[in-house]
Amino acid sequence: MADTETVSFPQDRTCPYHPPAEYRPQNDGQKPLSPARLFDGRRVWLVTGHAEARALLVDRRLSADRENTEFPVFTERVARSTKRRIELIGVDDPEHNAQRRMLIPSFSVKRTAALRPRIQETVDRLLDAMIEQGPPTDLVSAFALPVPSMVICALLGVPYADHDFFESQSRRLLRGPGAADVEAARAALDEYFRTLIERKRSDRGEGLLDELITQQLDTGAISRDELVQLAEILLVAGHETTANMISLGTFTLLQHPDQLDRLRTSEDLMPAAVEELLRFLSIADGISRVATEDIEVGGVTIRAGEGVVLSTSVINRDEAAYPSPDELDLGRPSRHHVAFGFGVHQCLGQNLARAELEIALRTLFDRLPELRLAAPVEEIPFKPGDTIQGMLELPVAW
Repeated sequence: MADTETVSFPQDRTCPYHPPAEYRPQNDGQKPLSPARLFDGRRVWLVTGHAEARALLVDRRLSADRENTEFPVFTERVARSTKRRIELIGVDDPEHNAQRRMLIPSFSVKRTAALRPRIQETVDRLLDAMIEQGPPTDLVSAFALPVPSMVICALLGVPYADHDFFESQSRRLLRGPGAADVEAARAALDEYFRTLIERKRSDRGEGLLDELITQQLDTGAISRDELVQLAEILLVAGHETTANMISLGTFTLLQHPDQLDRLRTSEDLMPAAVEELLRFLSIADGISRVATEDIEVGGVTIRAGEGVVLSTSVINRDEAAYPSPDELDLGRPSRHHVAFGFGVHQCLGQNLARAELEIALRTLFDRLPELRLAAPVEEIPFKPGDTIQGMLELPVAW
């Protein structure tokens, strides 16, 4: 890797819905891969080209194995925490394929369609409570977070009564602030799911976790530790990502009133609008991989053992793929974005996330047509660049 000027990764956004300017291709502005520097000084390849990203995300020479000592990590707290096998998202085929196949039926288009009435009921109930309480309110705690938390709990068969516990542990796991916090959160979630699994073995319910106990754990197809990790990943990813999309999506639409007006006047626009918001916001900014062989791409050679970081926020703003990419255009054809990743590791829960976003945003703006921010924009806190992007709080009134 050439010892040229490098950009540090990750960085905080200065606007919650725009990537840091420094992430953009350096020098002549056309390079789809450029050197970047992580917190510990390690050099990696930062991928910002759309075509190159999609090619790399299906290349079997890039590994997602978190146990590989060369695998790039973004923060000191993660690097210092115990390095362990991360099921599903942190393993390669054939293990990844086997785990994914056992979960796919629960996140299919058909299964998601069957969940839509329950999602709608959840959204309506939460908005009823918001309206009864009256403005102002924090949309994150009152709506954006509980919608996906309630839905993923119902899908998995996890008691929502425990949401304060697992939401707080999820925050510690993803945001620290230190390695001790990450480790403590992992240990707490491990113990929670071990206990829940044992309780379900003697008293089965109807959730996905119960199905996996019957079909996978009791048959010896997977171990208890593997099931614990799978449950943690599904629970944490299943509520954290969509919660951030709902809050940041709401903020972004309120900042783009012309686009919000388009959405309100066209009932058929919502699916396309969700895809454009996914592209525009790219909340999971930074897919990390490590090369297991040399790879020629974008005019450079990624050497075996080198780290690769794919900046989804910039990839999804590539002018070669999207005209005027920094403009929010809810009618734009955006389905080939990489907000959910691409290839074999593409987000398992993307169908569910789309359904939740469509229902939550449509119903929110239908029932609260006068929704507005209840604090100056510059005073509303959003998340730092080393975690999933979104709003820490979103004070609103109507």
